[in-house]
Amino acid sequence: MSETALRDLNAIPGSEKKNESSSKGGITKPLAGNANENQEECQKKATAALGALSINGAEVANAGVEVGIAEVEYIESENLNDLEDVDTSLKTLVTGLESKDWVLLCEALNNVRRFSIFHKEAMLDMLEDVISLVVRSLKNPRSAVCKTAIMTSADIFNAYNDLVVDSLDPLLLQLLLKSSQDKRFVCEAAERALVAMTTWVSPPLLLPKLQPYLKNKNPRVRAKASMCFCRSVPRLGVEGIKAYGIDKFIQTAASQLSDQLPESREAARILLLELQTVYEKFNDLTPASVSEHPEPSSWENFCQSKLSPLSAQAVLRVTNISREGLVMGS
Repeated sequence: MSETALRDLNAIPGSEKKNESSSKGGITKPLAGNANENQEECQKKATAALGALSINGAEVANAGVEVGIAEVEYIESENLNDLEDVDTSLKTLVTGLESKDWVLLCEALNNVRRFSIFHKEAMLDMLEDVISLVVRSLKNPRSAVCKTAIMTSADIFNAYNDLVVDSLDPLLLQLLLKSSQDKRFVCEAAERALVAMTTWVSPPLLLPKLQPYLKNKNPRVRAKASMCFCRSVPRLGVEGIKAYGIDKFIQTAASQLSDQLPESREAARILLLELQTVYEKFNDLTPASVSEHPEPSSWENFCQSKLSPLSAQAVLRVTNISREGLVMGS
């Protein structure tokens, strides 16, 4: 750019500059500070400037791969409106989920949420393909896409319950990973999706899916899986826990007591207290004459019969201390 052109540009009134800038797709670039800056320097400044993108009317700062997430509008499930044209939206849904345009992708994800809430039967035949594409969006490096996909997962759990089980493994892995990362707003959204999963997917189907992640090499993944496991087990109820095998649950919880992260240890402690309560309730309801070989009468004896001495000691220490604390606080 010549010096004459730069001088002419700087001579344009402020209002005209603003109009010229707004006519170029909402991308704002800094003007040259003085007439002596060469073209290369101007290009460097323009490249370094933050662009402006718009989603649903909200402006978002665009810095390379990441977006100014704080200004992206994330619509809560209860605030989503119904689809205007269900048939057209259904026909274009997969195309939108495969789009490389992140704005169109986010809109398609929100449409998946709308189908889940308002027209879940319409999407049922393509649910497996939709979940696979949602998983791909969970891996997207753009945080706006990732969080929208997480919110989509929660709505899918809420709508389809056990129908997601056949497609759950890759979805579960990504949610555990996202709930374990450092970006707080992504982490919190993933944790809410995991709560939705443990709320709406039946424990007998979910627990076997969670079990392998309790031994994952990533301690954060183990911690999140432990918390899910802890929430899911009580939903079985007394009879369900008994049928599944209370000794198996105690052994699993005992192994988590020595985990690296406090979240895992706390989840194990909560689960053990729940199992102790269930065990004592079941014994109270079961006459001793029902079996020729009744189970050990006390919680202590039961733990010692099912666990190694060190594990039994750790379990009893946790449950006894917690019970003593409850008694003292009552």
